[in-house]
Amino acid sequence: MRKTVRMALFLLVTAVLAAGCDAAAPAAGGAPPDPAQLVRRVPTHDRVVFLTIDDGTAQDPEFVRLMRELRTPFTMFLTDSMAGSHYRYFDPLHALGNKVQNHTVTHARLTKLSYEGQRAEICGQQGILEQEFGERPTLLRPPGGRYDATTLRAAADCGLPTVVLWSASMQPKGLRYGSADHRLHPGDIILFHFFTPYELHGTTLSAATRTLMRTIAEQGLSVARLEDYLPS
Repeated sequence: MRKTVRMALFLLVTAVLAAGCDAAAPAAGGAPPDPAQLVRRVPTHDRVVFLTIDDGTAQDPEFVRLMRELRTPFTMFLTDSMAGSHYRYFDPLHALGNKVQNHTVTHARLTKLSYEGQRAEICGQQGILEQEFGERPTLLRPPGGRYDATTLRAAADCGLPTVVLWSASMQPKGLRYGSADHRLHPGDIILFHFFTPYELHGTTLSAATRTLMRTIAEQGLSVARLEDYLPS
């Protein structure tokens, strides 16, 4: 039933846009919102980095227990086609203060879509996540990090002032640095995923997270909450 309601919401947004109606358009005579700002790294002198975890495929109960133990802040970018069948898995992680943010409805390649198509993907997931978690997201991560000027405009029109990319990524084979010195730096945004054991070649999401946390600490850094360092 819940999945049917979510899909109906997505189809409704798509139909409205196809009909040329704009639910987020300014009133007559009003100016449209500025395009969303793009963030790859956070400018800060604090010795902190930011952990972001995408998609929502895996459901590892040990990961929930680990994050309760560590109290490490992180941001979840969820996409409905991957996480929609088990949104309740994320409730205890959300209850720890970790925000749920927008990663589109179907993980579509946004740059291949029209403005209306991008709006449907982004605005549709806004409504779904608000319904599921009681909060409207403020950040968008475009799938694959692929975006264009239309993405920034559509994000703003859906009420998302910031589009978040990354400057380092935790992959199944280890941390991939974005800097030439192969180190993390203050303000780095780390991309991670809710990987399955298969994707992690037999290890677990919890084990990979412990490895990442150890690497961050060894480089003299700690993890801060991304939303605390971005304009609301």
